[in-house]
Amino acid sequence: MIFGLSVTISSTGAWAQQAEPAAVEPALSFKASYTGDVVTNFSGGIKTGTVYLGLANIKADFNTETANWWKGGEMFINAGNTHGGEPSATMVGDFQGISNIEAGNHSFLYELWYKQTFRKVDATVGLQDLNANFATCENGALFTNSSFGIHSSIADNVSPPIFPLTALGATIRWNPSDRFMWKAAVFDGTPDDFDKNPYNINWKLSKNQGFLVITEFQTHSSLLPGEKGTYKAGVYYHHHIDTLNIESNDGGFYFVGDQQITERLSVFSQIGLSPKKMNKNNRYFSIGINCNVSEKRPDDQFGMAIAYAGIDDNFVGSETAIELTYKLQVNKNSYVRPDMQYIINPAGTETKLGNALVGFIRFGIEF
Repeated sequence: MIFGLSVTISSTGAWAQQAEPAAVEPALSFKASYTGDVVTNFSGGIKTGTVYLGLANIKADFNTETANWWKGGEMFINAGNTHGGEPSATMVGDFQGISNIEAGNHSFLYELWYKQTFRKVDATVGLQDLNANFATCENGALFTNSSFGIHSSIADNVSPPIFPLTALGATIRWNPSDRFMWKAAVFDGTPDDFDKNPYNINWKLSKNQGFLVITEFQTHSSLLPGEKGTYKAGVYYHHHIDTLNIESNDGGFYFVGDQQITERLSVFSQIGLSPKKMNKNNRYFSIGINCNVSEKRPDDQFGMAIAYAGIDDNFVGSETAIELTYKLQVNKNSYVRPDMQYIINPAGTETKLGNALVGFIRFGIEF
């Protein structure tokens, strides 16, 4: 039998400088969460078997306006711990990453930033996750495969500050209307790996590490009358000098579309393109659906999606991931989510592997 298990436990606490009515948001709030996966490979890949992996987070958020300091300020810190097995690396051998919490055994600072809002513009500086603001797919968040969170053509081709290794950066966002948004950011071009920076608390900026710049245009416009839609297009450019003193310049384009078809059905798609002569994963495409199958259970969700990583210049070739999932909302604070993935031509190794069948059951508890 193949199955997986994910647990999410969250607790919150709050403190403010002065006693406030219960309805008022506190100046300082805390959250703690835990997510765990038990993953079993039915067949194919490197080998069959079962592993457990987990992710723990502790977060604190401080609002300067609520604290009666100054308007528009927010400070945020997020520390994480990943532990357990690595199913993609040891069992499946896939390229895109079957579990979006796989990272090995590490304790690290994940985010530490300050944001200041000025009317329709906000600016953020500090340790940031690029994928928190760029190339995000609302409907893709339901799925477990990493590729539905961040395009594989971005994650593999450059050195982006994404889970689990983030980097120093500055982000600006302009929201002139309810329908339009523009974002841009610049990040450290080469985040140090865990061997050199095990807790992600020693940061350095240098000419050799270079920079990563990214910009995105977003519109809340629906292709269907009366329904919701969000469309995003972005470009990025990466420059750095490697240990052999060789200068590298790379970049790419991406697109994300979320479109509501009916009140209970939505579709999404992601596209990633980058120069073929510089990147083996030079194209990426995904498409999927999310739907609520029962009027009596409005918070339940079913999803089906396909992600294709077009890979050239290697022996293995391209990879396709097919995922089916169902989120069962048990109550306001808990859910259960069984998940199945079929990986066609796992391409994460230099060896030709058989197609892999993998399953999960994710469940969570939040307070």
